[in-house]
Amino acid sequence: MLLIYCVTICGNLLIILVVSYSRSLHSPMYFFLTQLSFTDILLSTIIVPNMLHVVLYEGMNNGGTITFANCITQLYFFSASEASECLLLTVMSYDRYIAICNPLHYTSIMTSAHCVQLSISSWMVGFSIICIGILTTSMLYFCGPNIIDHLFCDLVPLLNISCSDTFLVQLEVSLLSILLVIIPSIIIVMSYVNIIITILRIPSRIGRQKAFSTCSSHLIVVSIFYWTLFSVYVFPTRGQSSTISKVLSLLYTVFTPLTNPIIYTLRNKEIRKAIHEKSHKCIIYFNSRENSI
Repeated sequence: MLLIYCVTICGNLLIILVVSYSRSLHSPMYFFLTQLSFTDILLSTIIVPNMLHVVLYEGMNNGGTITFANCITQLYFFSASEASECLLLTVMSYDRYIAICNPLHYTSIMTSAHCVQLSISSWMVGFSIICIGILTTSMLYFCGPNIIDHLFCDLVPLLNISCSDTFLVQLEVSLLSILLVIIPSIIIVMSYVNIIITILRIPSRIGRQKAFSTCSSHLIVVSIFYWTLFSVYVFPTRGQSSTISKVLSLLYTVFTPLTNPIIYTLRNKEIRKAIHEKSHKCIIYFNSRENSI
């Protein structure tokens, strides 16, 4: 788990640094990719260190301990980063829709200021709207043995140990799921339907392959992320065991942030080229330093 966490942080930091220092990657698509990397770093840092603590002490103390305030704080930042990632993936699909379906007006629509506004809006909406459900959850009463059968402070295991009526919280979560998961997923599906229709109308085979390659990585990331999200929160299986719930939680909290930089670096020629150029320049620089010495 520690190795996965280190690779996740390094992989996402690599994308942020390469995009920041490569002029060829200063475009809206890669700007949003850096924002996605920030959410992956935040998500992993919120979950994995405390999860490692729980796993390490499980054999001796039958699990780790966490204060109620820290549990609610972890739940808030975890939920907010997930919500921000949902919105950022939606914005990225909108960017690909404009680039492929309306290429002549792409530069006039996706300006630097507009991209910054979309990014800030995604972060602000994600972190502000989640406060509603978190405040209601923090007011619940816990009277029994406060043992959460999970790897971190997730909403469903927390509601299971509450002695209060959780109907209001579940109603709020359902409404928030519509705003942050259902509607964004519909927008993404509609965007890609139009993208696929536009790509199929391109006469040349090479042109179709080039157009599809610009959005294939994003499509894979969206599919993995939303599949796990829907499995856990939107359409959970009745009678789902705690082991299955933990495995699904690991998929979107640990492995999705790990796979995102891998998918984008392996499938994106421009990022691979930029990494190669930067590493080549570093080798030349260090060699020249050694020769001068």
